[in-house]
Amino acid sequence: MNSKLSGDLVIIEENKGAKLHEKSHYGNVTEEGLQLSLIEALYLMEKDKLEILSDDKELSLDEMFELIRSKNLFTMYIVFRDLKNRGYIVKTGFKYGSEFRLYERGKSPGDGHSNYLVKVAPENCTMTMFDLSSYVRVAHGVNKKLLFAVVDDENDITYYNMEWTRP
Repeated sequence: MNSKLSGDLVIIEENKGAKLHEKSHYGNVTEEGLQLSLIEALYLMEKDKLEILSDDKELSLDEMFELIRSKNLFTMYIVFRDLKNRGYIVKTGFKYGSEFRLYERGKSPGDGHSNYLVKVAPENCTMTMFDLSSYVRVAHGVNKKLLFAVVDDENDITYYNMEWTRP
C-alpha cells in the first residue's frame, strides 16, 4: 500500500486506507485519506504492509527509523510495537496526558472505552512524585488504569500497573 509523508503524518490517499482503519483501527480518517502517525507508519512498514514516499522517492526502513529517532519517538515506538504484537489496539493518549490509550483484546474504539492509559519513559528518566501522582490521578479520573512502560538500554520493557487507592 502506497502512502505519502506529510510533515509528522503519513497519508494513505482516498479509500485505500479505509479497510486498514476499519479492521485494525490505525490512524484517523480525514478528507485527505487515512492519516497515520509516524509510529503507526513505521510499524506497518516493518510488517511489509506500507510503502512511504517522500519527495517522490520511497523511504527505506532505515530512513524511517532515523526519522523516528530524530523526533525522539523511538522509545514510544518500542512500546507501541510491543503492545501491537501482543494484539492490543493502541491509540493516542494525548488528550489524557499519556502516550497511548490501550484497548483490551476484542474491544475497539467505538465499541467501548479504553481500559488503560500508557505512559512511556526510558529507564534513566527522572520524575517527581508529584508528576507520577498526577498521571495516576488523571487515569483514575477518567476511569482507566495506568500502565507505566519503562524501556531500558537494551529496549526491554517493564510494565507497571499503577492505580490510585483510598487509604
